[in-house]
Amino acid sequence: MAGERVGAVTFLGKPLTVLGDPVEVGQQAPDFTVLDQDLTPRHLRDYAGKVKLIATVPSLDTGVCDAETRRWNEEAGRLGDDVVVLTISADLPFAQKRWCGAAGVDRVITLSDHKEMSFALAYGTYVKELRLEVRAVFIVDRDDVIRYVEYVPEITHHPDYDAALAALKEVVGS
Repeated sequence: MAGERVGAVTFLGKPLTVLGDPVEVGQQAPDFTVLDQDLTPRHLRDYAGKVKLIATVPSLDTGVCDAETRRWNEEAGRLGDDVVVLTISADLPFAQKRWCGAAGVDRVITLSDHKEMSFALAYGTYVKELRLEVRAVFIVDRDDVIRYVEYVPEITHHPDYDAALAALKEVVGS
């Protein structure tokens, strides 16, 4: 099956299948439909003209995803108004809203892919066996061109924050 990558990531060392073709630096960012915390559909175009740091996580209710999203929230406060930080997971919007309130996350926009897995299929982050997102980071410039991609090979590991932030600063400065 096209777009089915057996063993593309692992969870605690166990190989998993990822659906959707991976995106690459230089390509136009695919559109997607996800839900915000109020169940409003959101698309790539809703963030037009902004530099976008998009992080996908399996679930905000896990330790690594919690820590990662808190880190992006902290960084978002230093990035300026023309940068938006989005965290996308298959968590329900209600759970995302509850988690953000409890965690004090107020600068990252959490978006739910649970309904259609549209983002996951468009960006190659859909874990077939678990119906969750892989951990990944994408930097998309103001013209919706992908400028940085990291697919974290082991779901329980953190992304390379320093590399993503360096790429983001380069895009913001250009």
